[in-house]
Amino acid sequence: MTATPSGANAVRVDAWAWAVRLYKTRSAASDACKAGHLKVNGDRAKPSQQVKVGDEVRAYVGGSEKIYIARRLIVKRVGAAIAAECFEDRTPPPPPKAETPSDVTRERGAGRPTKRDRRLLDQLRGR
Repeated sequence: MTATPSGANAVRVDAWAWAVRLYKTRSAASDACKAGHLKVNGDRAKPSQQVKVGDEVRAYVGGSEKIYIARRLIVKRVGAAIAAECFEDRTPPPPPKAETPSDVTRERGAGRPTKRDRRLLDQLRGR
């Protein structure tokens, strides 16, 4: 099964981003290009810009930047397993989340905290 046009060595960036499931719709991929959320080899991409095998595509998806290398060119939307073979994900892992202290709760029916208890709670919460 080939979804690449015969003999094509480049495809539109909006069509490729939609076909490999970076965006749910082709118009969403096109809008992302117009808003500057898609970059090809470091430059802002217009929807009609061509993507070739080996190009680096940076996409802002879900509030974070993802870095992909185009490995295969497709223009038709395919299944997720096949789409995953069409690019290489070079996105660095997210930084580890800082541990937040757990919320200190008082036992039900323990009454109002004393001044000493409030100071200890404030110290635990970092206030």
